[in-house]
Amino acid sequence: MNEQAFHRRQRLIGIALMCATVALFACLDTTAKYLNTEMAPFQIAWGRYTSAFILTLFVSNPVQKPELLKTGSLKLQILRSLLLVASTVLNFLALRWMQLDEVLSIIFTFPFIVAMASIPLLGERIGWRRWSAICFGFCGVLVITRPGFTAVQPAALFSLAATTCYGFYAVITRIVSRTDSNQTSLFYTNLIGALVMLPIVPFVWQSPAHWTTVALMLMTGVLGSLGHFLLISGHKLAPASVLAPFIYTQLIWVVILGYVVFDHVPNVWTMAGASMVVGSGLYMIWRERKLGRSTTSEGVLEGPRD
Repeated sequence: MNEQAFHRRQRLIGIALMCATVALFACLDTTAKYLNTEMAPFQIAWGRYTSAFILTLFVSNPVQKPELLKTGSLKLQILRSLLLVASTVLNFLALRWMQLDEVLSIIFTFPFIVAMASIPLLGERIGWRRWSAICFGFCGVLVITRPGFTAVQPAALFSLAATTCYGFYAVITRIVSRTDSNQTSLFYTNLIGALVMLPIVPFVWQSPAHWTTVALMLMTGVLGSLGHFLLISGHKLAPASVLAPFIYTQLIWVVILGYVVFDHVPNVWTMAGASMVVGSGLYMIWRERKLGRSTTSEGVLEGPRD
């Protein structure tokens, strides 16, 4: 196999891993929405981070691998982890009242949030073309939420807040990645998430009615951790600019799962707005690739989808 064929094969494997990643995160969102019918979003978030942390201890034991705890900036690791926890809880709150496809369509504004957050935090500049794409994408969000016309608007604000928190989280993750490994960042994310949710969960605790509910709570951590593992593996095989467009295949999964599990059918407004958001995002990815930069990071899916 010549070198060109080898790199092509590596990229195809990376794309396959990215597609598997978004499928897992779609299942995670579906599970979280289902659990929302039986317990508070804070309890679901606690289950997600605690089970993921326990799983991480078995896979990447810090006792056997003390380098896992070494970080170039503990304050930034704590800050990014707190932002992610806030994003997770807000996203679960949004899923309580909104359909999967509606929440995901708003989450797809993530590249725009990252681009704007990169101005003060990374000193990057945004030209008029990307500003136009950002404005067009937010118009797509307005089409989805239709301010003043639907009762779902307050929940949409939760989703927008979750995406904003995740945008800043991703930019800080990009800064931290200069000194810390992905495994280190993932470990701190799960550790801090579990610690933050622990004192909150007694106030919202509802005993699971059935063992399947407990299994689903544990599954949220497994789905999240496995998704992040595949995401990191995919980025080792292919550039972020190649993988980024395949993030949008998650919309296919949430539409299917939303229909099968909740009997939800996307309305014409959601699909129109999602088309605007996805189109703007793809243009942003193309523009960043042309400029030799990337609005995405290895943590691009690690956020609101929890």
